[in-house]
Amino acid sequence: MHGLPTALRLGVPRTLFLGSFPPRECGIATFTNDVVESYDRAFGCKSQVVAVDEPGGDLRRYGPRVVARLQEAQRSSYVEVAAKIDQLGVEVVNVQHEYGLFGGERGEWLLDLLHHLRKPVVVTMHTILPEPDAAILRVTSALCDAASAVVSLSETGRDLLLSSYGVQAQKVHVIHHGVPDVPFRTTDVAKASFGIGERLVISTFGLINRGKGLEYAIEAMRAVVQRHPEALYLILGETHPVVRRSEGESYRQSLEALIAKFGLVYNVRLIDRYLDFDELVAYLSATDIYLTPYLNPMQIVSGTLAYAVGCGKAIVSTPYLYAQELLAYGRGFLCEFRDAPSISAQLLALLDDPDLRHATERRTYRFGRQMTWPNVARQYGRLLASVCLPPEPALVCAV
Repeated sequence: MHGLPTALRLGVPRTLFLGSFPPRECGIATFTNDVVESYDRAFGCKSQVVAVDEPGGDLRRYGPRVVARLQEAQRSSYVEVAAKIDQLGVEVVNVQHEYGLFGGERGEWLLDLLHHLRKPVVVTMHTILPEPDAAILRVTSALCDAASAVVSLSETGRDLLLSSYGVQAQKVHVIHHGVPDVPFRTTDVAKASFGIGERLVISTFGLINRGKGLEYAIEAMRAVVQRHPEALYLILGETHPVVRRSEGESYRQSLEALIAKFGLVYNVRLIDRYLDFDELVAYLSATDIYLTPYLNPMQIVSGTLAYAVGCGKAIVSTPYLYAQELLAYGRGFLCEFRDAPSISAQLLALLDDPDLRHATERRTYRFGRQMTWPNVARQYGRLLASVCLPPEPALVCAV
């Protein structure tokens, strides 16, 4: 019994997770933290983390889970971190992959780490482009070849890995973006806690940048408030740190100017701060309609949209790839890109018809149960254990 791999004796292997990590403020950091916490809670273990630092991030202070730092812009760091991981006694590594998170062309320096690492690796792909250029295709194909398994956060992403990147089907696994495991509830209590009483609340959350399309959502509110003057649109989140370093708060200031120009000061609020988990869930609990007016039609995943699904919200979204998948079968409503009248028409359809809104919420909530963090953790546990198992012995046929 003691000779069995840890994956068989304890249910899951000793795992190290590699990605950006709080207190760094980015979507991957939030995801890495959530998957580590849910994994450890599900299996009663204490996983280790290698945090990815951008230039200047080496001054950041991490908690005890972080056992090493990968310096994104230093190529030597990738080989050094591989050697460090091999010394730690972990049995498998899960890499949270985003092209902009790693150095080199299209993040290709990550391959240095994977090629020097003597542990099985599962790569979770947060971006999968439908029409990759030559560099993306080369780097992505090499990453998938080096990995023991690849995780896509959507069925659409899995199909793209097979059709556009030629990854072997048996290597690709779909594990949806995790979402809070919260009860299905009315908005009354949460609204009261924020002092917004009987108002109909529309919200968008996440780090702000020009790709969010928030100017079109604000413009759409002009038509909404004509019929529903009690409507309140909350734009929740601070400017993305990378954007703030390059252009300051110019985008947020342009949104504020637009709100004033359209006379929407009573109906649109910018909540300028990074939301922790409890605060985020509280705002979602107060939300009647969740809105993602994003501009990139090829976006393959959205943590904000996933969270709204998990909380059972009626959703209006532009038809980027992830939204098309999650909101199919009546789980939400799609509007056109860069089209304020289209956004307002879908919002009004839900605001005018509470029965339609509540039926949509129930369908969305039921679908979201498969995506709760406890379920996601169990799926990662099974996959990580499977890549640690010894290979099946080859069958020898008697002749």
